[in-house]
Amino acid sequence: MIAIVDCNNFYASCERVFRPNLTGKPIVVLSNNDGCVIARSNEAKALGIKMGTPAFKNDKLFSRNGVHVFSCNFELYGDMSRRVMDIIKPETDEMEFYSIDEAFLTFKGPASEERARALRFQILKWTGIPVSIGLAPTKTLAKVAVHIAKKNPSTRGVYSLSSPTSIERALYSFPVDDLWGIGYRSATKLKSFGISSALQLRRAHHGWVRRNLSVTGVKLQKELCGTVCSPVNEVIPRKQNIRTARSFGKEVETYSALKEAIGTFAVNCATKLRKEGSCCSTVTVFIHTNPFKPHALEYNNSRTLKLDVPTNDNMEIVAAAIKLLKEIYRPIFAYKKAGVMIGGIVPDSQVQLGLFDAVDRSRRSYLMQSIDEINSKLGRDKVRLAVQGFDRKWRLRQERLSPCYTTRFSDLLTVKI
Repeated sequence: MIAIVDCNNFYASCERVFRPNLTGKPIVVLSNNDGCVIARSNEAKALGIKMGTPAFKNDKLFSRNGVHVFSCNFELYGDMSRRVMDIIKPETDEMEFYSIDEAFLTFKGPASEERARALRFQILKWTGIPVSIGLAPTKTLAKVAVHIAKKNPSTRGVYSLSSPTSIERALYSFPVDDLWGIGYRSATKLKSFGISSALQLRRAHHGWVRRNLSVTGVKLQKELCGTVCSPVNEVIPRKQNIRTARSFGKEVETYSALKEAIGTFAVNCATKLRKEGSCCSTVTVFIHTNPFKPHALEYNNSRTLKLDVPTNDNMEIVAAAIKLLKEIYRPIFAYKKAGVMIGGIVPDSQVQLGLFDAVDRSRRSYLMQSIDEINSKLGRDKVRLAVQGFDRKWRLRQERLSPCYTTRFSDLLTVKI
């Protein structure tokens, strides 16, 4: 059986773990710059708060109903995700990390549902994060099962589609819009042909599905019929590019501030590369003004540099990024967004050195490893390049940011006895 573990209202649940007084209270988490709602507790959903709505439009609703509002704290959420995944890994036969709050896994043997319930209890006990688990013969059916587990309290968080009868019954009432891999356009097209449920799609003629939904639709239909087209993959595919970009809390008008931001984004990209055991061959920098600001001058530009030798070194990637920024920066504009993207990613074990390469790569690799270890123990950017600065007036607006309870000594909870 294939299972999916899905953390319930993950961002909101992370905030609640360290604030038990918020149990039963409505919680929302906002996007970058405290812009839009990106996560809601069940209590917030019951108030009619919609995903993606601007926070300022809900201010009265928030205050009237005692909604607790948080800025997104991805450092906290990422660490809590790691803890959940660390619990799952040894308890399963195979595991595929799918997203920050989801993982596919396999249970072999007749006691799959019992193992799933034990795993759910263990995750809740050790982390405080509630999860739902769906089990089925394929990933697509497992996604259907976990959807049912979330919506029906009687399942107690675990639901299994293990028999042909249970699968048909579930698909009969399951909207085609909610199927994994079906977007808005595909759902609209299917409905125009009278296919509104997952069961109807399962029973549709294979040739019609191929003509109208391409190969992806054919695989989806096969998975609905119980044929595995997408097995659990323990090997995470290597990324083709890594991107760090931000919309600034307020417009950046000086080169020095923009340089700090680009330097910081470049270091973030390099750090992610090293975690994957990879190096990059290209660096791209882009900057934008605010396209929604009336009567303001607009300017958007980007530039890419190919490196002589693939690298994951902070200093090399930052130097390339700053060089590109100098080429595209124009002082007459105020910038709202900037970013760094690295591409041409290869395993660090396959890097070919240049004949005239003057960098002592062994020594620099040891330096990067030491920086990563220090920052891992003491907190992000405790050791940083001077170009990253300290004022960071360009950073995100996060007026309701919770502490990083699990990753910073300064934010550890204190208990009064």
